[in-house]
Amino acid sequence: MSDNTLPSRARVVVIGGGVIGTSVAYHLTKLGITDVLLLEQGQLSCGTTWHAAGLVGQLRASESGTRLVQYSTELYRELEAETGLTAGYKQCGGVTVARTEDRMIQLRRTAANAAAFDLECELLTPLEALEHYPVIRIDDLVGAIWLPADGKANPSDLTQALAKGARMRGARIMERTRVVGVNTEGGRVTGVRTDLGDVEAEIVVNCAGQWAKQIGSLAGVNVPLHSAEHFYVVTEPIVGVHPDMPILRDPDGYTYFKEEVGGLVIGGFEPEAKPWVSPDAIPYPFEFQLLEEDWEHFQILMDNALLRIPVLEETGLKKLYNGPESFTPDNQFILGEAPEVANFFVAAGFNSVGIASAGGAGRALAEWISNGSPTTDLTSVDVRRFAPFNGNTRWLHDRVSEVLGLHYEIPWPNREMTTARPFRRSPVHHLLVAANANFGSRMGWERANFFAPEGVEPTIEYSWGKQNWLPYSAAEQVATRTAVAVFDQTSFSKYLVAGPDAEAALQWLCTADMAVDVGSCVYTGMLNDRGCYESDVTVTRTADDEFLIVSSAATTERDKDHIARNLPAGARAQLVDVTSSLAVFGVMGPRSRDLLATLTDADLGDEAFPFGTSQRISLGYSTVRATRITYVGELGWELYVPSEFAVGVYEDLMAAGAEFGVVRGGYYAIESLRLEKGYRAFGRELTPGDNPVEAGLLFACKLATDVDFLGRAALEKAKADGPRRRVVGFRVDAPDAMLWGGELILRNGEVAGQVTSAAWAETTGACVGLAYVRSGDQEKVDATWVDAGVYQVNVGGVLHPVAVSLKPLYDPSNTRIR
Repeated sequence: MSDNTLPSRARVVVIGGGVIGTSVAYHLTKLGITDVLLLEQGQLSCGTTWHAAGLVGQLRASESGTRLVQYSTELYRELEAETGLTAGYKQCGGVTVARTEDRMIQLRRTAANAAAFDLECELLTPLEALEHYPVIRIDDLVGAIWLPADGKANPSDLTQALAKGARMRGARIMERTRVVGVNTEGGRVTGVRTDLGDVEAEIVVNCAGQWAKQIGSLAGVNVPLHSAEHFYVVTEPIVGVHPDMPILRDPDGYTYFKEEVGGLVIGGFEPEAKPWVSPDAIPYPFEFQLLEEDWEHFQILMDNALLRIPVLEETGLKKLYNGPESFTPDNQFILGEAPEVANFFVAAGFNSVGIASAGGAGRALAEWISNGSPTTDLTSVDVRRFAPFNGNTRWLHDRVSEVLGLHYEIPWPNREMTTARPFRRSPVHHLLVAANANFGSRMGWERANFFAPEGVEPTIEYSWGKQNWLPYSAAEQVATRTAVAVFDQTSFSKYLVAGPDAEAALQWLCTADMAVDVGSCVYTGMLNDRGCYESDVTVTRTADDEFLIVSSAATTERDKDHIARNLPAGARAQLVDVTSSLAVFGVMGPRSRDLLATLTDADLGDEAFPFGTSQRISLGYSTVRATRITYVGELGWELYVPSEFAVGVYEDLMAAGAEFGVVRGGYYAIESLRLEKGYRAFGRELTPGDNPVEAGLLFACKLATDVDFLGRAALEKAKADGPRRRVVGFRVDAPDAMLWGGELILRNGEVAGQVTSAAWAETTGACVGLAYVRSGDQEKVDATWVDAGVYQVNVGGVLHPVAVSLKPLYDPSNTRIR
């Protein structure tokens, strides 16, 4: 059957013929899935791909992201030998310059990341930067970095080469075929409807670029992205510019420069972008089209380009390109199987890094499709990090104006988005506002980071060093350790698993033993079949046939999807999301029992109410669930309060707590306190690439029983093999050093890992944190190996000694929580 005849069925239908869709098709066929049909409404690469700048920068913020792009470059080099078509890939290197010391600190951190990921990177003086890029002005520069592995590709050539590679292994590609509907039955995709007829399919992959939100809506799937206008100009030839010129990035001027036919492509990421039309209003057809020129909007980029490359003052411009491109709410692309519809996958919203990411993202999604689950840690790009409310078009319109500019914004520690907020609010949000809270955001929730003193504006002054709010958070930490603090933790994800088979279902899903008494609360992991973390949660048995699961705010959708997909077949158990029905208040500190005792007649003593148990108690005029547990390492309770009673309970807690020195606490204090105790967090110490052996959490695994659970076989093998990396706690022996996470760890002078989480800890009087350390020669990383090392941390290019421990830095015997 030729590409011109629409088949009646295919195992996999890929929607979209840009660089992402062709990469997915290519990698599916490479894995042996050859019954692939790719449908493109116009011509290959005609949407966003054709006008992409084609930059391929390898170094990303995470190791998983860096490895993804590294694979892309390997693939692009090899495509011509395989297919006979060039990808137009050239390794030319990249120079990034810094105008300010703050930017230079970022570049030093970037160089340390490169060392952690075994990627070549060199710090440059301004004069050395000039040697790499002879046409730049350097008198205003502080320094630069050189990344020799950076390169550039021709987007249309790359797309055609991937398409040919897919065809060579049996995939069919049909242009001029528009998908107008997606068929589903019983919660699974069954095919697509096109303007040429219907096609049955087992799997549908949405790679429709800026049309991906429209395509998703045809299947009832949320794909939160919105297009923005994106600009670059092409100049006439310039003396001194040649084909081997590296890519130049001047992020303080929002600009990048790439050689093209002896001239330059000059583009950038302006601080405030122009959102384009609603995703539902993108015109059709829209092939190889641009938007109207807007020189006024481009002016900030042009002015900075003229500053950096003075010869542009006398260089002609060929054309201003204004091509729309889609952006996501958090500047990370979207990948994975949609939680709403089984076998409907998404790869879209690449935020101007589609060419660099296409090879790795295509392979990652193809492996996900082939294996039934991801084979690497894709948490940061997983489609399940978004909830339905993130698909609100008006909200996306306002958010995307900020997102585009993040590419060249200094990635400040704990930077918060400012657009489209406030968004999702706790019942006591207004009380926190009145108490002078500064708010961060997680899964849309507005959460108190810290509380500023009366009369002080509760803002964050971003810096790489100690930020302005640190004394306020330190005071909250002291109060938690010495008196009592109340934390609004309503943003916790909360689910019920109920039914006659609830216990059996959770025994399969959880690493810890769920056959516990009613009123027991258990900390547990949930693993994948590779024995690595999909979530870590607390589970409280609230009845013989009901359990309350509490998880982090950010993981609601992925948790629900993981649980629902892995419930044992035929299990009489239902999952219900009760996140919004319950407020949560953490009452923590040595006076927490005294405070609560003034509001309840319940016996809160150790014998009547031991650690790790939960009871319904009266509290003032309300009835709440009180669970004795802690994430800060002190005596305390989490109170689960029906939302309509939340305001009254919170007011009672603050009023009654006055005599005990109560303070309001924010999430920055929680972070510091949990790190002193060595408590892990999903997404940082616990990811789909980390197992309980490495994380030091075998105590939360029921390996001593004969009860099977998801991932047990892989976990037992990991235990038998012994860890090659381990989570360790550390204290920085330099009170002036400020760490934020991501810093390079050295052991005996050699690269040994990275900090996963770090914060200032007032009790310790220094920065503390958690890090994974690894052995370069594959030695077993046990206590002897850890203790034998001498450790340092690279903080913005400065090395500081650190004390490392496998035990908690604070209260290792847990006497404080009891």
